[in-house]
Amino acid sequence: MTRNFAVLLILSFLFCACEETKEDKSESEGNSKMEIKVTSTAFEDGGMIPANYTCDGQDISPPLAWQGVPDGCKSIALINDDPDAPMGTWVHWVMYNIPPETSQLPEKVPPDKVLPNGARQGMTDFRRVGYGGPCPPSGTHRYFFKIYALDIQPDLDAGATKKQLLAVMEGHILAEGQLVGKYKRQ
Repeated sequence: MTRNFAVLLILSFLFCACEETKEDKSESEGNSKMEIKVTSTAFEDGGMIPANYTCDGQDISPPLAWQGVPDGCKSIALINDDPDAPMGTWVHWVMYNIPPETSQLPEKVPPDKVLPNGARQGMTDFRRVGYGGPCPPSGTHRYFFKIYALDIQPDLDAGATKKQLLAVMEGHILAEGQLVGKYKRQ
């Protein structure tokens, strides 16, 4: 009987040790993603976007930079949208398959479907490929520039929509970050 008790005690210990390991693993891998820091030399996080980057100016893309892309990243994606639009969230820019070693985009990214570095641009709600700047009908709107580090290269042709990109990215986001700019037309 003492032998059965000893075996039972050992099995209980092993079971508890396995459960702790499983919990520790889920906490370290967790659902929390690493954070990417996104910045621009054109405006601060929460600041006003200069008119040059809007429909009231040259309507060119602002310079963006990011840091904190984790190891294992296979590509970077960018989504820029306005959740304050009267008809629902308005998509201003979609880009994916940005090489993982890339840490910035210059001002005035051309509206080409495929860029020289292989990055692809998607369709905006302006029904065109490439950046479309803020042009709110009224009030101050917020514009989210979101950067995602992915463990895949999305298998999407150039011109994909935000919805298509988000579907492919699901379960493949290693880290993400955002920069928010505001704009109000005068």
